[in-house]
Amino acid sequence: SEKEITVDKKDLSTDASMITKDGNMEPIVNSDTKIAKVLDMTTDNSDKTTEFAPPATTAPYQFADDLDLERPLESLVSIINRLKDSSHRAKTNFIEPTLSKHLTHDELTVTLKKFAEDYKSITRLYSIGKSVEGRDLWVMEVTDNPGIHEPGEPEFKYVANMHGNEVVGRVILMDLLQLLCENYGKDPMLSLMVNHTRIHLMMSMNPDGYADALEGDKQGVHGRQNAHHVDLNRNFPDQFAVTIKNKKQEPETLFMMAWIKQYPFVLSANLHGGSLVANYPYDDDPHTLGHSVYSKSPDDDVFKELAESYSLAHSTMHTGHPCPGTGMDNEYFPDGITNGAKWYSVAGGMQDWNYVHTNCFELTIELGCVKYPLGKNLPPYWTANEFSLLVFMAQVHKGVRGFVTDSATGQGMEGVSVLVKGITHPITTATDGDYWRLLAPG
Repeated sequence: SEKEITVDKKDLSTDASMITKDGNMEPIVNSDTKIAKVLDMTTDNSDKTTEFAPPATTAPYQFADDLDLERPLESLVSIINRLKDSSHRAKTNFIEPTLSKHLTHDELTVTLKKFAEDYKSITRLYSIGKSVEGRDLWVMEVTDNPGIHEPGEPEFKYVANMHGNEVVGRVILMDLLQLLCENYGKDPMLSLMVNHTRIHLMMSMNPDGYADALEGDKQGVHGRQNAHHVDLNRNFPDQFAVTIKNKKQEPETLFMMAWIKQYPFVLSANLHGGSLVANYPYDDDPHTLGHSVYSKSPDDDVFKELAESYSLAHSTMHTGHPCPGTGMDNEYFPDGITNGAKWYSVAGGMQDWNYVHTNCFELTIELGCVKYPLGKNLPPYWTANEFSLLVFMAQVHKGVRGFVTDSATGQGMEGVSVLVKGITHPITTATDGDYWRLLAPG
């Protein structure tokens, strides 16, 4: 058809490319100068707040050899690759976050507004709607041009606290926000990440459940559901089954669905608690609903790569033994990853809905075996997950990207299906004709 283009994976490279209406692939000349805003140490940019100027009291940044002013994305991926192995990780000089504490919804709101005010050049705070009890579903955008989709720049999201009593995600996303803001213009890698990614952080998808949850809860369910007593991770339309839990969508679910379709998200993770594993689609199977069976998506190899990028960068997730001494001693996940349906079947989950209905590849990350840790025990969760959060986020820059344009007018073409030969899952071009296609090596 006129709005479908199929390309062979062996013909693709990680360099940006343009597919014309005629189906031809052409290289895009990269005129990107954004890297200079943070890495130009040869010109006088003293009046620019984003200039990279390492403090005189610190050692020279050890990844300097990886920086290439002409190839910023390749520089970013190269640096990230030095952080992906938890046992052989390069040293960093980040200004580390100091938050790591529980915040009520009101305290969260005040803190987010302060970040938005203090770092207005790289942040934008917005709400996608309100919970059943009227609490804002806040999202903090972090990028160098907040509020704007820059053609060719991928969009990424983290979502936390979908289950109200699983709180580690909301804590470490606040830490991540502080890390990105306070290191912007100081640390090359984090500055590159902000400059070349439109990052969206949702600290709490279920603030009503959080308000009802109890600090110290290890494996309970108090506060798990929303104010209508519905499990939001069983409430999304499912490709295989309509159940009593997903036949009618809750307000939070509807707002999430609208948000996910509003932005051209490429990659996402939904942060949970109760175990320690990176879970990938599919979450259920059409033939064995309710039973544990491996349910492959067309992008199974890609999802395994994405899951391993998080688990292998984590201090312990990759060992595969998540919760010793908790009654789940027999649970074992090789390399710290699992297919969702193989672990246990879930109909109405959010990660599958992302993949089936949008371009977004989403994982569900279980961050630890205690769902609501005591405040004094929070700092180690940041230490364990810091590099996983960064390494996973950088995966949005792997695979192939480009533009589909009308060969006659040069204008980007929206809504064109881009298929990779051998993979039955298409992705579609965004408003400017831009697309991003995550792929596994080979």
